[in-house]
Amino acid sequence: MEKELDINRIVRIFSLKVLTGEEFLDRKITKANARRPGLEFTQFLDYFPMGHVQVLGVNEIQYLKRLSHEERDEAVGNVVKYAPPCIIVTDGQEGLVYLTKYCKARDIPLLVSEDANYDFISKIDNFLIKELAPEIAVHGVCVNVFGIGVLVRGDSGVGKSETAHSLIGRGHRLVADDIVVLKKLSPRTLLGTHNGTNKELLSLRSIGLLNVVRMYGRSAFQDESRIALEIELTRWKDDELYNELEVETKHTTYMDVKIPSIEIQLKPGRDVVGLIEAAVNNWYLKQQGYSAKDEFIKRIEEEIDS
Repeated sequence: MEKELDINRIVRIFSLKVLTGEEFLDRKITKANARRPGLEFTQFLDYFPMGHVQVLGVNEIQYLKRLSHEERDEAVGNVVKYAPPCIIVTDGQEGLVYLTKYCKARDIPLLVSEDANYDFISKIDNFLIKELAPEIAVHGVCVNVFGIGVLVRGDSGVGKSETAHSLIGRGHRLVADDIVVLKKLSPRTLLGTHNGTNKELLSLRSIGLLNVVRMYGRSAFQDESRIALEIELTRWKDDELYNELEVETKHTTYMDVKIPSIEIQLKPGRDVVGLIEAAVNNWYLKQQGYSAKDEFIKRIEEEIDS
């Protein structure tokens, strides 16, 4: 189902001034990315981006002001006739009589931001992409380890939350416990976050709910994190654990985004938290082009040749 967002929420979050259309702020935004009409003002409408928030900066407003009344009416009319959810003017610009007239006629909210154009577009784009991104909820724990987002999965009762608690004790951060919301920001990017209800909360068997911020401070929690790695916690199997030079990388797919996945088998006395830290650091080194296996083989070859 297509996600949507009230214009009212945009007004509140970005402290926008409402010039027209206050009674239409319950309209929905369904398209991520704000758009700046440029070619549309010059009558090129073949690829007009329908359904997007339209943002006008100083350049667009000054261009419109230099047109004759007839040219300006036609340029603005070409944009508003496609009924964008709202039009936002940046840089706190005033004297928008012509825009006000057309927006009133078409029942389009006209809003003003005090922010500079590029700053505002950057902020609203980031916000809209996150809010309107496709998402799913999965059972697991999301933690930020050494600045890298890790999704910890495993059967119920395997010790995911306890592992997260130990990671917090080592200076890492909780993102979400039990229910992790995954948002697809791009074909290669997954963002992990909480669902609001479980924000800052960690559930431990025999202990109950903990508020990690109240107990350990702000540094124990992070609101969201890009997911770079999945750790699958499984119970120990004597006949399935191999001590290879390099474990073959597996992947798990969420909403068509592939995430590297590593299995860690649990056994009393095994330092699971240390293994997760090692897995994260090793993943990072591989992204930099380093392989411990390749270095080891190179050393062996050098010894043979010497």
